[in-house]
Amino acid sequence: MYKDVIDFIKSVYKTDEFIPLHEPRFIGNEKKYLNECIDSTFVSSVGEFVDRFESSIAEFVGARYAVATSNGTSALHISLLAVGVESGDEVITQPLTFVATCNAISYCNAIPVFVDVDRDTMGMSAISLKVFLEENAIVENDTCINKKTGKAIKACVPMHTFGHPCRIDEIKEICDKYNISLVEDAAESLGSYYKDKHTGTFGKLGVFSFNGNKIITSGGGGCVVTDDEEIAKKIKHMTTTAKVPHKWEYKHDMTGYNYRMPNINAALLVAQLENISVFIKNKHELARMYENYFSTKNMTFVKSPVNSEANYWLNSIILNSKEDRDSFLEETNSRNVMTRPIWCLMSKLDMYKDAQCGDLDNSVWLESRVVNIPSSVRPG
Repeated sequence: MYKDVIDFIKSVYKTDEFIPLHEPRFIGNEKKYLNECIDSTFVSSVGEFVDRFESSIAEFVGARYAVATSNGTSALHISLLAVGVESGDEVITQPLTFVATCNAISYCNAIPVFVDVDRDTMGMSAISLKVFLEENAIVENDTCINKKTGKAIKACVPMHTFGHPCRIDEIKEICDKYNISLVEDAAESLGSYYKDKHTGTFGKLGVFSFNGNKIITSGGGGCVVTDDEEIAKKIKHMTTTAKVPHKWEYKHDMTGYNYRMPNINAALLVAQLENISVFIKNKHELARMYENYFSTKNMTFVKSPVNSEANYWLNSIILNSKEDRDSFLEETNSRNVMTRPIWCLMSKLDMYKDAQCGDLDNSVWLESRVVNIPSSVRPG
């Protein structure tokens, strides 16, 4: 049934071998910098490459500060703590996201609240957020309170799904009105822009991931970006076990976290970041090929939303039903073309099934239809 699609994808990647969903490309100074790191003996959490990466990534996204972390989940966890999320607080997010978004909220002993996404962005809907807050929230003493639960709504975490920016400026305006801290889950969107501004730089804090399947990778790794100097210093302190600087004493002034990125991982990222423009150009070309191909098929290719420039980290198509989706997944994966469905809604998972939800019609619709197709940077 989908033989023509499979043949097209194999022709794009010029192989009959297994085609993964997204694999890394190491085409630059990765080995050189790794050798330099090893020769320096600074392979752990202190070293030149951590500093170089933090400076380079901040410059690339247009933020004043960046703090490297062990992974994207730790970056999101520490960001929520930094904006004051405490045990029992509520954090608004979207149900159509990777589980790490909600896990980071749970690490704070906070409670996720789910609002819907837009179909065209697959990211948080500003309209859904606005309606939820108008119906459920009130601001008292500069704190947003959920009238139904009596709990403080401390933060909002929208996610830029598969690198497609959500309507983040509208979301920010709503959060500002209700005095809710905006923390962007930009884990998948390095190299994506909304209205010519990089994702992750609209909120108080933005978070990126450098997992092995991301557009650039250090095997793991993440970072927090911000324009707030005090918050940047606080996060750096918290992620380095809250150790007070001293020549020899071990003194820690708060509960800290060992969320540091090792220098050897940062060496990989410095090299990867040097080639990000090459990767993004290649991905845009791949997206155009897919868009042209699927324009004649009974499937919809997910394009950059209006006012957006997506990095096309993972290319996606929308099928007509869950039955079509499942048939597509079965046939492609059985023929060595790796495809994956979008995530199960967080509101359906056992640990989050009792969370308060707004109307989730778009999330439910997308969950049953969206499939990711191979999106690696093509060799050569």
